[in-house]
Amino acid sequence: MERTEYAILVSIALATVGFGAVTTTAPLATFVVESTRQFVTTTVAMAWITWWALVVGFAIAGGVEAWTSDEEVADLLEGHGFREIGYGSLFGFISSSCSYSAIATAKNLFKKGGSAAATIGAFMFASTNLVIEIGAVIWILLGWQFLLADIIGGFMLIGLMAFGFVFLVPDEIVDRARENVLEDGSTTVRDPVCGMEVDPTETDYSLEHDGHTYYFCSQSCTESFDPEAAETTIREQATSLSGWRELADKQWKEWGMLWDEIAIGFVFAGLIAGFVPEQVWTSVFSGPVFGVPVYIFWTAAVGALIGVATFVCSVGNVPFGAVLFSNGLPFGSVLSYIYADLIVPPIVDAYREYYGTTFAAVLSLMIFVSAVLTGVVVHFVFLGLGLIPDPSSVRVAEVQIEMNYKLVLNALATALFVALYWLHRSDPSEGEGGHGDHVHTAD
Repeated sequence: MERTEYAILVSIALATVGFGAVTTTAPLATFVVESTRQFVTTTVAMAWITWWALVVGFAIAGGVEAWTSDEEVADLLEGHGFREIGYGSLFGFISSSCSYSAIATAKNLFKKGGSAAATIGAFMFASTNLVIEIGAVIWILLGWQFLLADIIGGFMLIGLMAFGFVFLVPDEIVDRARENVLEDGSTTVRDPVCGMEVDPTETDYSLEHDGHTYYFCSQSCTESFDPEAAETTIREQATSLSGWRELADKQWKEWGMLWDEIAIGFVFAGLIAGFVPEQVWTSVFSGPVFGVPVYIFWTAAVGALIGVATFVCSVGNVPFGAVLFSNGLPFGSVLSYIYADLIVPPIVDAYREYYGTTFAAVLSLMIFVSAVLTGVVVHFVFLGLGLIPDPSSVRVAEVQIEMNYKLVLNALATALFVALYWLHRSDPSEGEGGHGDHVHTAD
């Protein structure tokens, strides 16, 4: 995240504390002490109960990215039929990226000829909201019902986005957006060793092998590359030290992209839980005054607006979503909040730079409307099936480190985390022949 974004988040945090101090009915000193205690315990509790899921989720995502090939993806995303939308969703799930990386990759796929529906509609959304890490944290903090709703709603949202691009957005707007990204002149490819996006026209490091050019971010990555490893099978990767080192490198890259947003998500969840008095939530989410359908619709819109205003993306959204749900935001409206992570202000600004102002405005509006409609529909479907959980079931209790399954899982996860970190930091020349990977190649 940029320095200005951190400054905005600090301002929001201070405003939250000030708002709580103004609206509380308790003595100020008592409020500050009790709210600070609840803030700390809520933040630590959420980190404690999700630690093992995050470690395992990042490790699985690293294995998927390191041991499977995603070459020539753009060629599979040129149309906007079920096949292309399915491929876009699948590759998005496999890519498992932070929101900023996802929008950059989607831009490159769109630039190389992929359709807007398959790249921007399916790939971009799936790579942030249908990935392993976010699913694990949703399951732990919100329950299996939310995980199921996230998956069903995610595919519904992708369908709405595809429908919009195919039938509602004029072709000239999409064509102009493609012209804008083509005029940019820079197409990045992935460094086959560390996974960093590299501009082939700017990097000084490249290798030719078997008719393909591979580009690298640094001399060390160039020297570590083993082109023969690109032909290894998943089984060979999973049973070799170099394969596990590659997994470790990929999962560490995921941590590097997302750790700050995850931490900010926990901190903001703790701040909101600790410093916003309960009577405020009661007044905001007081119930269906104008009937249930209207109430769910406007709270879904409010949820999406909260998602935009908080500046937090991907996995970091989930802890705050748990606090919102436990304080009265309806089931489907929480989904709308989570889905709105692709229209936070910095990302909208990136859309403007990539595609132009008109397309950025259309895309942002489409995501907002799709997030709200998806939340409303999923809410009533799950309400009809009796699958909406009790909000009290997701309330995070104070931290209690006991000899139970959480302690065992966290201990095992910590051991896995340390082992993968050691592999990531170790010298490849000491292992079986360096890093293997399946990579993007130059056109």
